[in-house]
Amino acid sequence: MREKIVKKATDLFLNLGFKSVTMDDIAHEMGISKKTIYVHFANKTKLVEAVSFSVFDVICNGIDNICTNSTNPIEELYDIKMFVMHHLESEKSSPQFQLKKYYPQIYATLHLKQFEKMHDSVSKSLQRGVDTGLFRPNIDIAFISRMYFNGMTGIKDGTIFPSELFSMEYLMESYLEYHLRAIVTEKGFQTLNKFITSNQS
Repeated sequence: MREKIVKKATDLFLNLGFKSVTMDDIAHEMGISKKTIYVHFANKTKLVEAVSFSVFDVICNGIDNICTNSTNPIEELYDIKMFVMHHLESEKSSPQFQLKKYYPQIYATLHLKQFEKMHDSVSKSLQRGVDTGLFRPNIDIAFISRMYFNGMTGIKDGTIFPSELFSMEYLMESYLEYHLRAIVTEKGFQTLNKFITSNQS
């Protein structure tokens, strides 16, 4: 039952927002009593936390799968972009923004987990790029992996990149090209050019 509650709450929270969905709404949608939800979650905050980390785990597993199966780190980043875009398309309520505003402690914990995951994943990807001659041998991996996370987080800030001026697809595509152009070798640039041509929105 716990998993079913998390699944239904995830659908409702991502589509309607963490703030507007009540425990009554979730119980009604599931055809169960509110008491049943409280057996598994002491309060709404605990449910929001469970949903947030469940979504995080799903995305992490998807990214791990891409990293395992990609042929090179440039293709890997483009595949991850497509995977993340697919997930963002099903989110109608700016969940990250809502978490930050209404559940700052959960947001802070999740943000740190996101950084740790991305830092580890991008560091390995950068090293692989160096080893295969796609990325310059003298890049500072620890610095660039942090800059990449900072940039990917920054483009989601609606005050700097308002959605009426920039679509998320455009922002992710442009930032990915910006990031890769700074670190590729001539060999890497040829691979990148192929992806820019085939993935242009």
